[in-house]
Amino acid sequence: MVDLAKITQPLSLDRFGPRRDGPLVLELDLTEGVADEAPGDPIGQLVNRRRQQYLDVVEGIRRGARDPGVAALLVRVDTRSLGFAKVQELRACVADFRAAGKPAVAWADSFGEAGDGNLPYYLACAFSEIAMAPTGVLGLTGLQLRSTFVKGALDKLGLGYEVGRRHEYKNALNGVTETGFTDAHREAVGRIAASLGDQLAEGVARARSLTVDAVRSLVSRGPFVGAEAVDEGLVDRLAYRDEIYAGLLSRVAGEDGPEPRLSFVTRYHRRHTPAPRPRVAGGADHIALITATGTISLGRTRRSPLGGGTVMGSDTVAAAFRAARRDPHVKAVVFRVDSRGGSPTASDAIRRESQLTREAGIPVVATMGDVAGSGGYYVTLGADAIVAQPGTLTGSIGVIVGKPVLGPLLERYGITSDAVAVGDHAGMFDTDRPFSESEWERVNALLDQVYEDFTGKVATARGMTRDEVHEVARGRVWTGRDAHERGLVDALGGLETAVRRARELAGGRALPLRPFPHRHPLDRLRPHESSEDPAAAQPQSALDAWGSLRGVAAALGLPEAGALTMPDLGRLR
Repeated sequence: MVDLAKITQPLSLDRFGPRRDGPLVLELDLTEGVADEAPGDPIGQLVNRRRQQYLDVVEGIRRGARDPGVAALLVRVDTRSLGFAKVQELRACVADFRAAGKPAVAWADSFGEAGDGNLPYYLACAFSEIAMAPTGVLGLTGLQLRSTFVKGALDKLGLGYEVGRRHEYKNALNGVTETGFTDAHREAVGRIAASLGDQLAEGVARARSLTVDAVRSLVSRGPFVGAEAVDEGLVDRLAYRDEIYAGLLSRVAGEDGPEPRLSFVTRYHRRHTPAPRPRVAGGADHIALITATGTISLGRTRRSPLGGGTVMGSDTVAAAFRAARRDPHVKAVVFRVDSRGGSPTASDAIRRESQLTREAGIPVVATMGDVAGSGGYYVTLGADAIVAQPGTLTGSIGVIVGKPVLGPLLERYGITSDAVAVGDHAGMFDTDRPFSESEWERVNALLDQVYEDFTGKVATARGMTRDEVHEVARGRVWTGRDAHERGLVDALGGLETAVRRARELAGGRALPLRPFPHRHPLDRLRPHESSEDPAAAQPQSALDAWGSLRGVAAALGLPEAGALTMPDLGRLR
């Protein structure tokens, strides 16, 4: 029976008083994956709805460090979608968070049970506490760079490759022309592995109060079961998820205050970030963040909603720089690059617009992600300064061209073709036959011209002689640390370092960083007035021919990526 007295009794006014929020604990689950950029199309946004955006993670942690309402950071560590440089940038963000006097806890069920624990553990070492499940394994076993060579299989199929390069370290197509490392290839990859291994050992040593030699000794003895990891001082404690969460929440809770609250880093960041608005007159001065990701190509930037990555279109990136020059509130540009390269012409078009922006009095600072090599290095040459992480892969200043020769394979299965041509070189890039002698003369002339132009622009931009550039070029890939020592990079760091340099160049003002152009949903609906319209700097959605098989196709040399492409060094373990 309903008690009418209870229903009609006066309501307590305390329920309508000011709500007391408890301390906020930021939470990040890296097993969900991290995407470089947000998809620009509805289908892509739906497919990737669970994936966090990398810059949201970075900026969210830094915002939390400054927010007095944020008490702690709790991260489930995983690095499957992160490279060495992005891990280093996240480490720097965590260091800022800890510098604010706030605890930061890293935990994992296991740090790579099968030996893939090096990068996750390297990231975890930036935190004030490392926890692992009692049955977990710490796979600290050292780094390995493995490449796959398919020439033997192609030979059995009767499939050959014609490849020209400048110079011996330009190894982007070695997977289809060799059965193992050449001397130059092994030398370059060996140096990269050594540099990254040194950085890993140094980072672990600083974090765990060990010597570098002691860390190297531990690496040679890994992997470690949970109790061993604790005994060796590599892990602080063994605990299950519920114990880790309960321990941290009780630590930050006040004696009589409200309970602590959990919030994902990206949700927290977006909650405090204004939504994009239609462009109107007025607004605040800021630093424009222009991002460029993927294989460099002529035309518009293209993103596949079904996977396969992003193609960096020179028209789109160039339009963004032009829009920045016309916007009176853009006082500097931070140019974020993550690319293995591609078309020389497209790379030069982007470099040119970056240079024109700098010459117009708007400072440009380029910052590199995991990879910014070959054409990815070329596009940064118009900037006032270049910033890279010590673990960034960059350089690869060289040129390569190749084509598969399918004729014998097709003939084996009864597939023939015929053509009528006007001109001796009309079919030189057909895949049914090798280059002729005169065609090789033209290929070599093109390779020489592109290499001379590339190295000449590097010499001008970096204040080096051509001989000095050639010494560090020849197609060789360097880590960011080695590139900095050789004058190819101005400073080591990430986005925060680039923003700080941009503010200095813009007069020392504390200008905010904003993605540019300011994307608004209406931009995809309205027609563009001209190629100068800021909306022309928006990417377009396009189905990729290879989709999720893009990596396999690239290993076989099948996509037309362009002559300024750096090699895929294989999986880092």
